[in-house]
Amino acid sequence: MQGKNACWVPGTDHASIATEAKVVALLKEKGIEKKDVSREEFLKHAYEWKDKYGGIILKQLEKLGASCDWDRTRFTMEDDLSEGVVDTFIHLYKKGWIYRGIRMVNWDPKGKTAVSDEEVIRKEVNQKLYYIKYFLMSDAGDQTNDHILIATTRPETIMADAAICVNPNDERYRYLKGKQVFIPLLNRSIPIIQDEYVDMEFGTGCLKVTPAHDLNDYELGIKHNLPVIDILNDDGSLNELAVILVGEDRFTARKNIASLLEENGHLDKVEEYKSQIGFSERTDAVIEPKLSLQWFCKMSEMSGPALNYVLDGEIKLIPDKFINTYKHWMENVKDWCISRQLWWGQQIPVWYNEKGEWVVAKTKQQAQTEFKSLYPDSPINDLRQDDDVVDTWFSAWLWPISVFDGFKDPDNADINYYYPTNDLVTAPEILFFWVARMIMAGHEFRGKAPFRNVYLTGIVRDKQGRKMSKSLGNSPDPLNLIDKYGADGVRVGMLLCSPAGNDLMFDEAYCEQGRNFANKIWNAFRLLKSWEIDPELVNNNQQAIHWFDSAFNQALKDIEDNYKQYRLSEALMGIYKLVWDDFCAWYLEMIKPVYQQPIDQETYRITVEYFEKILKLLHPFMPFLTEELWHDELFGTRGEMDCCIVAKCPEPGNINLPLIIDINIIKQVISEIRNIRNSKQILPKELLPLDIKVNSELNYKRYLNIIFKLANISEVDFISEKVSGAAKFIVGMDEFFISLSKNIDSASEKERLEKEIEYLRGFLRSVEAKLSNDKFVQNAKIEVVENERRKKDDALSKIKILEESLQGTI
Repeated sequence: MQGKNACWVPGTDHASIATEAKVVALLKEKGIEKKDVSREEFLKHAYEWKDKYGGIILKQLEKLGASCDWDRTRFTMEDDLSEGVVDTFIHLYKKGWIYRGIRMVNWDPKGKTAVSDEEVIRKEVNQKLYYIKYFLMSDAGDQTNDHILIATTRPETIMADAAICVNPNDERYRYLKGKQVFIPLLNRSIPIIQDEYVDMEFGTGCLKVTPAHDLNDYELGIKHNLPVIDILNDDGSLNELAVILVGEDRFTARKNIASLLEENGHLDKVEEYKSQIGFSERTDAVIEPKLSLQWFCKMSEMSGPALNYVLDGEIKLIPDKFINTYKHWMENVKDWCISRQLWWGQQIPVWYNEKGEWVVAKTKQQAQTEFKSLYPDSPINDLRQDDDVVDTWFSAWLWPISVFDGFKDPDNADINYYYPTNDLVTAPEILFFWVARMIMAGHEFRGKAPFRNVYLTGIVRDKQGRKMSKSLGNSPDPLNLIDKYGADGVRVGMLLCSPAGNDLMFDEAYCEQGRNFANKIWNAFRLLKSWEIDPELVNNNQQAIHWFDSAFNQALKDIEDNYKQYRLSEALMGIYKLVWDDFCAWYLEMIKPVYQQPIDQETYRITVEYFEKILKLLHPFMPFLTEELWHDELFGTRGEMDCCIVAKCPEPGNINLPLIIDINIIKQVISEIRNIRNSKQILPKELLPLDIKVNSELNYKRYLNIIFKLANISEVDFISEKVSGAAKFIVGMDEFFISLSKNIDSASEKERLEKEIEYLRGFLRSVEAKLSNDKFVQNAKIEVVENERRKKDDALSKIKILEESLQGTI
């Protein structure tokens, strides 16, 4: 609408872990285990699942009216995009930035794969804290009666213990230096070591060190040269190294070992305990820290340029409060575990011979050539490709380049025109895992940042503040919401509660508000179409027209400012108030013909132009309704391609600020008169006289036609003295009186005045509290302090006038 070549590329990633879990579950329903099918057969089932379910998100976006270029829809497992992933792996390997090694990873025992940190969800759970007795060894090697207590939530891992650690500054345990203890049930001795890592205040102050099953213990183990004993199989069951309870699931073993410890006098007590543990986002299995042979990508080489793009302002994070988070992550970056023990994904381009030697190559034929060069005497006939696939993010980080075929054809017209892109909209929780990595890839493969602005949305929560989830049943189906409230109603409902960077407290009532807003626009449209035009009539609506023109331009200026700062929720609210309040509630009422009378041609033409401008403003938020109305005959004959989505966006014009201020006062006067009607139960059609005691410089005579029409006033007199026995109100410094001799209720009028005085006194107290605060007066801007002083003077003046009016009712 601003005449720019706007391209929104839609697409999906292949979500390797989640999709594979779904396919494995579907196969089980058919009585088929993954191990019983070949990789090719499994991938066939996976593509069938993807074809059936993979497009649901895109269909929802279509239904919501996302104006994507749907012909450009991409998928990360497309042949061209997959080839780019493989080429990237080889490129980084040749640079020495990809390597293979044994490291501690997050292990999903249900998915039987490593997972990244962002795929681990921390949840607070109720656990038990087991206090276990570890008996000391005598100098002769026998077990003594002395013991130390160790508190742990995971007694099933004691068989993997490599040491007990105490803080060297802990006076309680200094006598233990150099001693050994026996692991309960196994009678295997382990040393007692000292390290300041141990928190003396937590638990008993003694820590069991299990290097194979805890990241921090692993670091301690390296520091103190401890053995690593991995007692868990990939599925979370205990292996032979556990010695006891072999084959049992880890949680079953936990219950059983607690019983064994108690039976053998090793369990001192059990306490209820709450703590946070990690769950796999995809399978909901409890994550196990596990030492595993994996492929890793060095991050330190790429993080520097990616950090500089943000710190130098070449890439803007919106809101900018996330810059420090980004900086912390990038300065403490760790190598990226890029391998996944799955079949759904891009298979790692590494080839092994029967001796375990390996090369990195794109095809088997290229691998054979590599083997001949690197291992001339090694067998090459029976090469096997690595079973693992790369992490989904390893394809997702290439997205800004790959969607424009920047790897397949690095110099094509699209990549040269659209790259770098402008805007990325995403969630803060993947700021490092996706956004930062895209910046790294962009710098590495194109020499430029992939985008200029990153708009970070909040997490969608329910009105109670809980994160939307299927398990809680608080996550509505957007298609059901659309059926109920319309797509535009849902869009408005979501955007009304979407401040940048803050969580969205979603309530279905917002969608209802969006639907009501759509109805308001329809009703305004129908009203306009229902008016008859008389070409002979003279335009008597100049003040209303000039006011709305300024109000529109003022609103448009504020809306544009909000757009520039990515405050979309505020931009929508500005449009909402302009349409609902200024246009529908006031402007249309000001110019509306008296019952069944025609309207003059000029006012009608100008009003239709205003409505057309409003449709343009509304279109990004409400595309369906606006496009429908846009093509109505009310706005003339339009061609098939003459659509609202490409109509020229309105630009701000002149703003008559004094007129806006005057009309705002007139609107307050009309509202006060309507309030008196309601409080006195006077019918709207009953004419009322109005007396005005003008204490300001406002020329009310210029706006009498609006007051007469909207307040249904019979006559207006300008007076110099107060009117006794009349209903009174104040707007600004001016006093207004409505003589209601037959309707006036002195008691209720007195009550109304007392309530207003009470409110103003409370307001005055709050202002005076600010002004009596030296810190506020000294540190606030001069104009802010002056504004508070004006508020004080205004409140004092109004209280004085109301108190005088109150005396007249007594």
